[in-house]
Amino acid sequence: MADLSVIWLTCKLATIVTFILLILATPLAWWLSQTNSKLKPILGALFALPLVLPPTVLGFYLLLLLGPNGPLGQLAAFLNLGMLPFTFAGIAIACAVHTLPFVVQPLQNSFEAFGKRPLEVAATLRSSPIATFFRVAVPLAKPGFFSAAIMGFCHTIGEFGVVLMIGGNIPGQTRVLSIEIYNHVEAMEYEQAHWLAGGMMLVSFIALLLIYCINYQAQLRRLV
Repeated sequence: MADLSVIWLTCKLATIVTFILLILATPLAWWLSQTNSKLKPILGALFALPLVLPPTVLGFYLLLLLGPNGPLGQLAAFLNLGMLPFTFAGIAIACAVHTLPFVVQPLQNSFEAFGKRPLEVAATLRSSPIATFFRVAVPLAKPGFFSAAIMGFCHTIGEFGVVLMIGGNIPGQTRVLSIEIYNHVEAMEYEQAHWLAGGMMLVSFIALLLIYCINYQAQLRRLV
């Protein structure tokens, strides 16, 4: 029963983080794909930083930002939202920051793949920028949205270092699947660890298979 509650909490966390990131990453990926600004390399590198930073380093600085003396922690206290570290909200914020590039990059690549021509055609038909985005760019980038959602969900499920730094190991609040596997291994409960680890491997394989199938179908449609 304890493992089931951990699975539920992990899926809840991954769903919320993925939903938030799709909302935040879509305009960011669109801007990165369309802009010619000199700031593009700097901002692109900044948003991709979680890809190369050790999770403990990112978690440490997030802990400072979200702590009672940090700017985000003070903002949360001002808004009467309570403490962020060692809470579900805290690990959701941390996972969103760590997973951001895994959602931005598939979307950016998808926006860049169809080029400028469809947008120029829409402009000649007097379509507004917002209408062009929702009626032209979003349908053409649909495979990228699926890939971004799958990558965001799966990466959040596999979070360990950042969650441990920000949330600790509190049952029912911050104890997610990766931490539960660690707990089982530490207690030499290898059978339980095998079940959870094997399940995560299966989910990861299915997710990657879906991404490859989606991309393959998108390539076939472009060739037709």
